[in-house]
Amino acid sequence: MNSAIEEAAHVLKRGGLVAFPTETVYGLGADASNPAAVARLYAVKGRPSSHPVIVHISSADQLAHWAREIPEAANTLAARFWPGPLTLVLKRASNVGDYLTGGQDSIGLRVPGHPVALALLRRFGGNGGASRPVGVAAPSANKFGRISPTTAEHVRDDLGKEVDLVLDGGPCEVGIESTIIELSRGRPVLLRPGRISAEDIAATLGMEPEFSDAAAPRSPGALESHYAPRHPLLLVASGQWKRALQGDSRGRGVLSFGARPAGDASTAWIEASSDPSRYAHELYANLRALDSSGCEEILVEEPPATAEWAGIRDRLLRAHSE
Repeated sequence: MNSAIEEAAHVLKRGGLVAFPTETVYGLGADASNPAAVARLYAVKGRPSSHPVIVHISSADQLAHWAREIPEAANTLAARFWPGPLTLVLKRASNVGDYLTGGQDSIGLRVPGHPVALALLRRFGGNGGASRPVGVAAPSANKFGRISPTTAEHVRDDLGKEVDLVLDGGPCEVGIESTIIELSRGRPVLLRPGRISAEDIAATLGMEPEFSDAAAPRSPGALESHYAPRHPLLLVASGQWKRALQGDSRGRGVLSFGARPAGDASTAWIEASSDPSRYAHELYANLRALDSSGCEEILVEEPPATAEWAGIRDRLLRAHSE
């Protein structure tokens, strides 16, 4: 793996694209200081230029290179959760270009909690990452708006030879994207739920985060339609689940908390875990399996409306087809 990481660092330095594992999903990385490399990243993903990217850094010590007026809350959250699945949105430093932020005055930053990602960032920076503050712009390594990748194979299936190098670090542990907390307006605002919950943030800061409002910065994964399979996905409330399963089941893929009933003719049926951490870990792989099963539509049984399921419900609601 060391030689692969060395090669990946060289690819980034010459303006190439590297897909690499994080604990959340695989990221499609480009040198965040290279506008041409980031422009190519946007083109490969088909990502709108107004949609900002998250910059991955090797340690909280590099925050001041990318952000200004850093509040104490940011340092507190970084000390508690980094490396880990938390993105902080802060006021951008003067050297940060519009090409990373979608033209906004804020920047999303995180230190990923995966050994391969951290090794790549440190090697890219040189001398353990301490000598040069570098960042890797890295949205999920898939076409924009589609199901995020949680294995190297998913990346290759989605992007093929459009990526210069894919680092294979095995399946991602968390399986859904990072929690995003905005701190650019003087108070914590939850822009995207994830493994780290609003309750975790509140316990760390001693104050509840507010929920996103119309004045909040645009952030990754916040569009109404996102994380979507190729086939229509219908999210069905538990109270309506039995009724939804009635009738002709042919051409249907199912993600349910229960086993396939006797006589059901669904094209594919996946019985999901009732544990939210395992469900999240398997979610995108399960949706990809159903999407490629030959079904015409995907039915998903709605998870519980509780705090530990908030990130999963967010992803499914955005993947839901009207």
